[in-house]
This record gives sequence, C-alpha cells and structure tokens, in this order.
Amino acid sequence: MTEPVSGMYEPSVCLVAQGAKRVQLGDETLVYDANHFLITSVHLPTVVQIIEASPEKPYLGLRLMLDLREVSQLMLDSNLPQPRTQQSSRGMAVGEVTVPLISAFQRLLDLLDEEKDVPILAPMIQREIIYRLLVGDQGARLRQIASAGSQSQQIARAIDWLKGNFANPLRIDELATKVNMSTSTFHHHFRTLTAMSPLQYQKMLRLNEARRLMLTERLDATTAAFNVGYESASQFSREYSRLFGTPPLRDITHLRRMATGDLPTSVSA
Repeated sequence: MTEPVSGMYEPSVCLVAQGAKRVQLGDETLVYDANHFLITSVHLPTVVQIIEASPEKPYLGLRLMLDLREVSQLMLDSNLPQPRTQQSSRGMAVGEVTVPLISAFQRLLDLLDEEKDVPILAPMIQREIIYRLLVGDQGARLRQIASAGSQSQQIARAIDWLKGNFANPLRIDELATKVNMSTSTFHHHFRTLTAMSPLQYQKMLRLNEARRLMLTERLDATTAAFNVGYESASQFSREYSRLFGTPPLRDITHLRRMATGDLPTSVSA
C-alpha cells in the first residue's frame, strides 16, 4: 500500500493489469482493479492510493486520455442515442471490464512492438475503445458530457474556466452566468458532477498548483500561496495541512527525499 497522493484526474479511462487503486473524490470513495475500470469525464481533483501491490506483484495499470470532441464525433457517426436525461451525473465512475474492451486495449499495447503501424492503427483502436465505453454500463455518463447543450457540458465549461482562473477571486453568480445557468442550478449540477462545491474545487486546484510550484520551481510556501491566489499564508498552511496531512515545508521535504531514494515508498502486500 502506498501513501495517498493528491492530484488531478483528466478525462480518461484507467485499466489495471495487476493490483488495485482507491480514489477519493470529495466524500466518495471508488476502487478499481483488474475487473473494473475507472472512467473520468471531466477534470477532477482527487486523492489516490494504491491499495493492492507488493514487490513480487507490483501495481500495473494504464490510462487512455479521452478527447471529448472525438467522443462527440463518434456519437454522431455511430448514430448513438442522446442520453435519456440532460441531468448531470457524477464525472467519475467505476465500470465492469468486458472482453471486447480488454481486447481493444491489448491490441493497442501490441502496437508498441510495431511502431510503423501506430499512425494508422492506433487511432482506429482508440476509436473502438471509445465506442466500447459509449455502449457499456457507464456510457451514459460519457454521452452526457459530450452532448452539446447538456447540463454536464455546461459544468465542464465552467471547470475549464476555473482551471485557467483559479488564482482569481471566485464569484459564483458570474461563473453561473458564463455557462447560462442560474446560481442555484449551477451549484446543484456542479456538486453532482464533481462531488464538491465550486469553492472547494477552486481550493483543490490552488493547493495542488502550490505544491507543484514548491516542489518543481522551489518557491517558498508564502510565495507559492500568493501565486495561487491566497491572501493569508496562515490560511494556506492550514488548508494545505488538511489536504496533504502535513505542513508545506515538511511535505515538500518528504517528497524530495522520496524522489532521491532517501525514504522507502512503503509498499506492502
């Protein structure tokens, strides 16, 4: 078992060949393993932990990024029905792995040994994978986010805006207006899709970016806090400790020691 790691999941599908992972999304917990895939339809801040692995059987997994424009085009090309409801649903879910889905992923991996075939065959196989997802048990979630005018797509637009503007003060009513929603409707569907409020989402973006700035650009905690939009260094430290389990300096020192091999990664059976 590894330590929990905070980060962003992008629109993607994740499969596991060996081991298992636990994902914390807001107050919800999802687990996926060799029999279950994880599908994410929007950018979501999460806390992830490998819960099944050992030196003899390390965790093995793969992720395929999803381009929602390709999903929309495939829905049109294959004449798949629009989702029965325009209501939002959670932007992350676990589905059952099927033989056709595994087969497509296996053929995609096999292309690694045939580099000359990748430009031609890889897009075809990726398209097949998207199709298998669209017609599978979690396909409705993907169809919702890719359907023009759906409430899920409106929230996805708001998420895109937040990703580029998280350091600025957040005015919920203005953001709701940007995506043509009332404030109350926006709040409801944002929480439905992301399992958190817009302010909580913004906080996760800020804290993860601050962590990156301290780790990779070696900014001190106060400078990183101000760069991501905090006005109070003490508030930043409290919220950072709450999310990552330890104050900024101690956390970054620990991460750097792990990166250089000075600390064990604590994987056990």
